[in-house]
Amino acid sequence: MKQPEPQGSGKEYVSAPDISPLLTVLNYFHPLSPAMEVYLKEHITGMSVKKRKLLLKEGAFCEHVYFIVKGAVRGFTREGQKDITTWITVEGELVSSILTLSTQKPSVENIQVLENTELLVMSVDAMQRMYTEMPEFNVVARKLLERYYADAERRAFIARLTKAENKYRHFLLHHEPLSNRIPLKYIASYLGMTLETLSRVRKKFSSKT
Repeated sequence: MKQPEPQGSGKEYVSAPDISPLLTVLNYFHPLSPAMEVYLKEHITGMSVKKRKLLLKEGAFCEHVYFIVKGAVRGFTREGQKDITTWITVEGELVSSILTLSTQKPSVENIQVLENTELLVMSVDAMQRMYTEMPEFNVVARKLLERYYADAERRAFIARLTKAENKYRHFLLHHEPLSNRIPLKYIASYLGMTLETLSRVRKKFSSKT
């Protein structure tokens, strides 16, 4: 398997990683055949990435799919000098550039690790072969896409809310564990508000508990 190359230094590879966390997640959606488990073990490598390093740079083609074993990752883009966080996720989730996977066009966002992060990595080419060689993967992929479409719908819902308190309340409803883990500047950016506004809203919520 071609080794993925995160932007800059701060990376370390593991040639025979423990993929059981990924197998647990995939089996939740649909039972995997022994052949598929063997294929995954043969085509996945492990990677440790240091905090703040990029997995993907805007304008590049995404050649890998990542599963987060430990750590936190965000997507972001820039508008002028403004850094805009588009999504945040942690352990047990898959990340990649969906736009690149579906259209073969360059990514419109950056993917950055927010903590020292442990990943399982598979090339897009290896994943694509699974669709034709292992029919059960089509069921797994469909259910994963349904889940991530629901996540995208929640993000769109937050973007349409006008009151900061309602935005943060919705964020806590689905991502409360992240509220004291992810740097507030990224949460504020994700919610479309200033850091000062988020701090004021958090203070108001704290006073109610």
